[in-house]
Amino acid sequence: MEQHRSTTNGQQVLPELPAGSFAKQDPGDDAEFYAPARLVTHIDEAAVEALTAYYRAVLPPGGVVLDLMSSWVSHLPEDVAFAEVIGHGMNEEELRANSRLTRSFVQNLNRTPTLPFESGSCDAALCCVGVQYLQRPVDVFAEVHRVLRPGAPCIISFSNRCFPTKAVAIWRSLDADGHAALVQLYLERAGFRTARVTALRDGRSSDPLVAVTGLA
Repeated sequence: MEQHRSTTNGQQVLPELPAGSFAKQDPGDDAEFYAPARLVTHIDEAAVEALTAYYRAVLPPGGVVLDLMSSWVSHLPEDVAFAEVIGHGMNEEELRANSRLTRSFVQNLNRTPTLPFESGSCDAALCCVGVQYLQRPVDVFAEVHRVLRPGAPCIISFSNRCFPTKAVAIWRSLDADGHAALVQLYLERAGFRTARVTALRDGRSSDPLVAVTGLA
């Protein structure tokens, strides 16, 4: 079934969602928006610690990790070694500042959702607080599914923060439970199985943080 490949004006079309779900308030060039380096964290320290602990529990030591929509930090556990950590992002300066990355590349996934890797070449994929900006999310995660080895995890984490003018309309219209269900839908349509929702922080004493993990 090729349902996930359907696009209109460069945006994903999913029959479960209203028309215009992947439109943005700011339709300008993403490259210009992300041109200034933002060397800040987008979740607070307690949320970072919770995400790092989750990575420690789920990611395979010694594996090849693909860090999508990365920045100057990946929140990976310092006591776990990986064969490679491949970073993707929209700002080269941010990626160069990330000491955990063994290599990196800059690519606008809203324009080009394909990934420059062989099928079955990665042991895990991460996407931290970036899923809300994807206008072709199922196409992107279908590519992630392709490059992962069978059974490998794809961990998509998100909070209640975003750049609202760059977040897609459907994301802005939903609450936290809706965000989790939406990400589960993305992963299901992309071919993942067992898309599990884990509340890492409930937001009462820190930023809320949710992880949705699918298995290739």
